[in-house]
This record gives sequence, C-alpha cells and structure tokens, in this order.
Amino acid sequence: MSSSSSSIEKRTTLHFVRHGKVENPDHLLYERLPGFHLSALGLRMAQVSGRYIAADAQMNQAVALYSSPLDRTRETAQAILAELNPVRASRGEAELSIETDPRLIEAGNEFRGLRIGYGKAALWRPRSLRLVRNLWRPSWGESYRHIADRVGDFAQEMVRRHPGQQVIVVSHESPIWSYRHMLETGHPEHNMLLRHTALASITSITYDSKTGEVLDIAYVDPAKDVE
Repeated sequence: MSSSSSSIEKRTTLHFVRHGKVENPDHLLYERLPGFHLSALGLRMAQVSGRYIAADAQMNQAVALYSSPLDRTRETAQAILAELNPVRASRGEAELSIETDPRLIEAGNEFRGLRIGYGKAALWRPRSLRLVRNLWRPSWGESYRHIADRVGDFAQEMVRRHPGQQVIVVSHESPIWSYRHMLETGHPEHNMLLRHTALASITSITYDSKTGEVLDIAYVDPAKDVE
C-alpha cells in the first residue's frame, strides 16, 4: 500500500448539508413542527447541491447518508440521492438510502409556531420578547452547548462506524453552525445573526479516523446563485 493511500484511509469526512429553502407563506417559526416542506426554490437548491456532490470525486464516494427526521431535511436528502445514486450505479455500487438520526434535528425553540416579523407579529409581543435576553446563549430554547454536544456525539460515532470513508449528513443551520463554532473556537456560543451556513450549503469536516481529532473544515455554497 502506498503512503498516499494509507494517509487517505486515516481520514474520515462528514459533509454536513443544510436543507434548502422551506415553503412558509405565513412566515412562521416552524422549528420542529411537521408539515413544512421544501419550496420549489428549495428543491432546486437541493438538486444543485446534489449535482455538486455527485460530480465531486471525493463526495461521490460517500458510503452513507444520514438526515434529520424532519420533512425539509429528508426531502433535501432525497434530492441529493437522486443525483448521487446514478453515479454509484454507473460504478456497479448499490444505491444509498436515507438513515435518520434524531441528534441531527433542529434546535428546540419556545417560539415554535409564532409568526416572524414586526407590527402585529406574535414573535415581538412583550411576553415573547422577555425570552430574548442573550443572542449568544439562547434563553428561548435548547442551549448551543447541548446542540453542539449531540451533533458531536453523532459525528464521533460516524467516524468509528465509517473509518476512512465519506459520509453525507443533512441537517439544519443551528446544529451545523453550533458544532462547527465549537470545533473552531472551543465554545458553541455565538451570535445567531452571524452564522456562515447558507441554505443547501456544505460544511465538510475531516477527522483522524483513529483518534477522532478534527483535521480540516471546509465550506462551499453550490446553490448561492439558484433562483
């Protein structure tokens, strides 16, 4: 075995994909509510990112695809597989299917179901505003620490389960960014207005397959020009 092949086998990469845009005409904070699906634009975003993954020599080697159990993430995952599985079939490989994991779910939020906006929007009523005390440590729901820890627990399990492999993971903005921010800064707390996790973007985190140590973090936004 060559030294380059040995080096590759020591690296496991998880590609965290944020779901595409959601159909939400009433501007509700949908959080974990069922029945919120990708919009036509969101589906196009997912398809573009799926084509990007299928064309990438590293990503299209993925051996598994995991998703949050919510509608919008599973639909994004399905769009990715529609692009990726034909590539696998052309190589004589079996199709991948979606495996859901609750650790990838959206952050818990006490504002779920409220309307976002100004004026008469429910989110800005005094009772709701009392919950917004700190953007870095969300007083309105699940802590960034808990979010990052559950995603980190999932990630380390995947490194052990798929050593030296590529894995696609479809999740949400808050779980992806909270985990990445913890890896890069040592703490998951952040300003939610400054996240760098666009719709249908891909955050790739590479680990040492034996130790689980993070070796590299990369980011790409294939769907940024989708209209």
